[in-house]
Amino acid sequence: MKLKEDLNPVLLLLFQVTVWLYSVLAFLPSYLFSSVSESDAGLGSEQDRAQRLKAQSVTGRPAGPYRAMGATKRLVSSLHPGLDTLDKVFEDASRRFPDRDCLGTREVVMEEDERQSNGKVFKKVILGQYRWRSYAETHKAAARFGSGLAALGQRAHNNIAIFCETRAEWVIAAHACFMQNFPLVTLYSTLGGPAITHGLNETEVSHIITSRELLETRLKFILLEVPRLQHIIVVDDTPTKWPGYPRGISVHNMATVQELGTKPENVSRGRKQPMPSDIAVIMYTSGSTGVPKGVMISHSNIIAGITGMAERIPNLGENDTYIGYLPLAHVLELSAELVCVAHGCRIGYSSPQTLADQSTKIKKGSKGDTSVLQPTLMAAVPEIMDRIYKNVMTKVEEMSSAQRTLFTLAYNYKLEQLSQGRSTPLCDNLVFKKVRSLLGGKTRVLLSGGAPLSAATQRFMNVCFCCPVGQGYGLTETCGAGTISEMWDYSTGRVGGPLICSEIKLKDWVEGGYHSTDTPNPQGEILIGGPNVTMGYYKNEAKNQDFFVDDNGQRWFCTGDIGEVHPDGCLKIIDRKKDLVKLQAGEYVSLGKVEAMLKNCPLIDNICAYANSEEMYVIGFVVPNQKHLLSLLCNNAAMEGVITPWRERRGQLSQLERFEIPRKIRLSPDPWTPETGLVTDAFKLKRQQLKSKYQDDIERMYGGK
Repeated sequence: MKLKEDLNPVLLLLFQVTVWLYSVLAFLPSYLFSSVSESDAGLGSEQDRAQRLKAQSVTGRPAGPYRAMGATKRLVSSLHPGLDTLDKVFEDASRRFPDRDCLGTREVVMEEDERQSNGKVFKKVILGQYRWRSYAETHKAAARFGSGLAALGQRAHNNIAIFCETRAEWVIAAHACFMQNFPLVTLYSTLGGPAITHGLNETEVSHIITSRELLETRLKFILLEVPRLQHIIVVDDTPTKWPGYPRGISVHNMATVQELGTKPENVSRGRKQPMPSDIAVIMYTSGSTGVPKGVMISHSNIIAGITGMAERIPNLGENDTYIGYLPLAHVLELSAELVCVAHGCRIGYSSPQTLADQSTKIKKGSKGDTSVLQPTLMAAVPEIMDRIYKNVMTKVEEMSSAQRTLFTLAYNYKLEQLSQGRSTPLCDNLVFKKVRSLLGGKTRVLLSGGAPLSAATQRFMNVCFCCPVGQGYGLTETCGAGTISEMWDYSTGRVGGPLICSEIKLKDWVEGGYHSTDTPNPQGEILIGGPNVTMGYYKNEAKNQDFFVDDNGQRWFCTGDIGEVHPDGCLKIIDRKKDLVKLQAGEYVSLGKVEAMLKNCPLIDNICAYANSEEMYVIGFVVPNQKHLLSLLCNNAAMEGVITPWRERRGQLSQLERFEIPRKIRLSPDPWTPETGLVTDAFKLKRQQLKSKYQDDIERMYGGK
């Protein structure tokens, strides 16, 4: 989608000639050289690679199953031979990259309360540089922590929970559990009390790992409802004493448990290594549609999933830096970080409140995490990308006419060049460099997952952040793995072809009108099969009907999503069975599609669409964008029509004389100050009238001016 142009043809021609000359003089030689190299290597241009076949039906039938071109004979289930459990993967990484930075956290330099103009107080921080643990140090910390947990009575095959924000200690704790064969129960840090209680009681945990903040604000209030809980391990260093907790529950600091793990009697105890089929994680869903479900994920499931994901990221290696800020209790973030660990990447931790310079907790004038870390790899959910898109476009609207014209020219020019597989170095350096710096300036791969990404937002991110934006499709039940688009595929609205660890089939959904025999593309419910398909739901046989095993022993999951397969083997999500609501007149409405489209409206920050089969229409609960809404209302004549009678009624009730009630009110979205210029002319006129009538008094009042 191009930005709207209202440009002088001469200016447009001048821009195009300048860009063309720059490209020829500065970049044509390197372009020709790289083209020859790619041709010799048999790779072809980016445009050729984008148009090549991504997957094909191995049976020749339109329903599939479809496999990636590199896995038509056999699905791939591991990164390297022999690395079939997560403890082996981490041990291999620490052996190959012992001194390489592994996990990084920024130190807090200063923290203060900042009072806003509306009276609210926000906590602001100034953060320093990242402090890093090497791979060898991280492996040692995990081993000690695992040994310490065993000394506290945690046993192999017995569940242990983690209820914590995304941070380095989360990953250290997870690897400690993988080493000791403790199935790790993950809970979102945003869950409420009933959902936390349900997860802890269903999995019968006696030990839980958490943070000081979550312990004091969430966990401590439900402790009496979790009778089996005996040990709480807090990842923070302070405080070291925890009085006032129920009898029978001990609270420990992570450092204390690690120290316990270094004692000779605990080190010599040894550990029971996991098998590939053992449960590594019981991952609870967010519970947005009901009681959270625990998905049982084995070591072999996760390794297959991260194997497929890693294959789609070109040149992944120890020179990459990943920024971790999404919830580690979500399969997308956990898988992404495990991919990075397996390849020796650095992982620097952040949060949505400190991610960028303009983030809510960053003190004005100091640096956000992306500016300091300068990540090369980043995962994001569509909600965050939509927010970035709307914020940047708001800034563009506030630019001067010349700046806005240049941005529009560059944007539309680059959009055209991308469609032809060409780069635009001049536009990238002169126009989009500032936008790209919002994410640190070095991002080379941006992966979107968790929900559909709108075409407008994907195009915008491709253009302005000067890096490919890949869409992925997967579920917790498939370890987040299913499909990911190739990095040189700049098409929108599609989620790529199957990963080398999985295959896809289409199942007819007659009621919805989707069939694998549909033209021009086969359609149906998406079924994902492969070694990445998980073991099912924990203690929930009724829900396990969505899983099945075929005649070849292949495990499958019925996603409930409706897709179509394009001629090149790429998948497009077009509907969802569980998302469809049949209205009173018989029409089916996709609530997710409605929400995705409306979220791009500048007036809307977030929306929840709702429909009822007994009604004729859809309703929406909207969180408006305050700035745009105020601007709209204050420039709307209808609003003045609403306020005028209200003004007169209030004036009469307040016993004001008719001449005292303002005859005209001007609505302004901004607070009034003398510098705004509002009512200045009226004030001057009134002063002149008064001055002519009461000359002496006015001169005394205004000092003779």
